[in-house]
Amino acid sequence: MSTIGYVDVEGFRLRADPARDDCFKVVLRDADMHEYPEGTELAARETVHRHMSNEITSLDIAAQCLVEFPDAPWELRLELARQCWDEARHVQVLYRRLLEMGGHKGEFPIATFEWMITSALDSIVARLATQNRTFEAGAMDVVKSLARGFRSGGDEETSAVLEGILADEIQHVRFANRWIKRLAQQDRRSLMQMAKAVRLIADVNGKLAVRKGEVNAVGKELTAAEENVPAVNIEDRKLAEFSDEEIHEILRQAGFRSLVEDDRAEASV
Repeated sequence: MSTIGYVDVEGFRLRADPARDDCFKVVLRDADMHEYPEGTELAARETVHRHMSNEITSLDIAAQCLVEFPDAPWELRLELARQCWDEARHVQVLYRRLLEMGGHKGEFPIATFEWMITSALDSIVARLATQNRTFEAGAMDVVKSLARGFRSGGDEETSAVLEGILADEIQHVRFANRWIKRLAQQDRRSLMQMAKAVRLIADVNGKLAVRKGEVNAVGKELTAAEENVPAVNIEDRKLAEFSDEEIHEILRQAGFRSLVEDDRAEASV
């Protein structure tokens, strides 16, 4: 049974959506989002709008960690506070770019899935493992591909905005990787908390994932979740201090897809 601040989703107790301006329509599944054919103005604006929303959610999560874990090490709290500042700047630059593209906030539905999962976890190490090490690390893959796509389509401005955001995200993932290792060395129970967090992500994703042939809210046929894996951003994952073994496992799960042909060939050896 859900309690105040929590909701039941497919049998999972998750955090209720954070507050959002009335102009936003908050949805749960990717199928309820508005995704348009690539190369269209609508697709470009929706992409920027979606990432603006994601940055707001990342800000919420980092700030909530500061509120709910006041006894966390000071150095870790400082990193989370810096992350809040970074995410706030990301929201500002993406919103400015959205307006320049002729869009407006609330133009498309948004989701707060990362908040619902991460903020439902009751330890800071689990939240770092979920938000920073998993969701933001995955965002590094997506943002790198998007930046290249915008540049190849002639949109240098949006590409530059995304590349600037990516530089900050590397540090967000890197400090989480460092602190996860430190906290696990101090208390081996942290490993169980992280395993629980990873299992929750997998289980909830399994319930809500897009199915093959499913059509979204604007009539676009969607790619099944297992087929919609972004190219692995090997270079930046290394900068974020993922080990070679971890990167190879990520590549294995993604079918050895990478952004750099040489990296793909090396990983396949």
